[in-house]
Amino acid sequence: MKSFWKWHGPVTAAGAAFIIVNAQGIGPLWFTGLALLAAGMLMRGAMTRAQRPPHDEAAPLALQVPVAGHWTARNGPATKVPSHTHNLAQTYAIDLARRPAPEPVWLWPVARRPESYPSFGAPLLAPADGQVVAASDRQRDHLSRSSLFGVLYVLGEAFVRSLGLPRHLLGNHLVLDLGNGAYAVFAHLRRGSLKVAVGDRVSAGQPFAECGNSGNSSEPHVHFHLMDGPDITSARGLRFTWRYQDDDGREYEGVPADNTCFSPVGTATADEPMPYTEP
Repeated sequence: MKSFWKWHGPVTAAGAAFIIVNAQGIGPLWFTGLALLAAGMLMRGAMTRAQRPPHDEAAPLALQVPVAGHWTARNGPATKVPSHTHNLAQTYAIDLARRPAPEPVWLWPVARRPESYPSFGAPLLAPADGQVVAASDRQRDHLSRSSLFGVLYVLGEAFVRSLGLPRHLLGNHLVLDLGNGAYAVFAHLRRGSLKVAVGDRVSAGQPFAECGNSGNSSEPHVHFHLMDGPDITSARGLRFTWRYQDDDGREYEGVPADNTCFSPVGTATADEPMPYTEP
């Protein structure tokens, strides 16, 4: 059934299309569209419920912070769970952005080029040894959506993207098999920045791509989450921990709360990634 539920987006889109093109008032076409809309919503709800983590969850997996330098945590599981949604295994997902960055504005500029943000082009590092099981980096990096009009636009855009396949939300992305049933997901990568391909093995701390602004993203940032299977439409989210320090130098084991500025501990702490040696 899970393989069927993941088609909720196209079913919903078909229902909306039937209603929009209907020109004869309430009739067979209208009822068909309404039925498809209801079916699509039920399928999405069933998929989301199926992706809720079980009550007897495994202990958090200790990983390296997958970035170097100074970052800010956003939309993370230390502040609320689910941090995003259970859908697409994002129960314990976290977003990371570099600061300082251009401040959000109400009216002008409506959008900024992704190069205006310090996150854009920052190297991403493997959080552990693993193997690439999915990789894509052909989608474009779009303009920011941080202004009032941008936010309104991205809300509609996110709905439309959700009607398609997961890659329309993830943008350019990569999935790593870390072993023992754990898979790491990185989304919104920079177009053309992948340094690895499906089947390649990576070592902890190895740079494999760059932060971008593709997919469902309002500004350049890193989206990271852990899941218990390779299929993002059926897997469940897994907990993880990092070693990091805040701006006062205090060290922590866990996940930084929203709006916490932090740097990695025990991995790369400068603006450049750790030196990488071929295994």
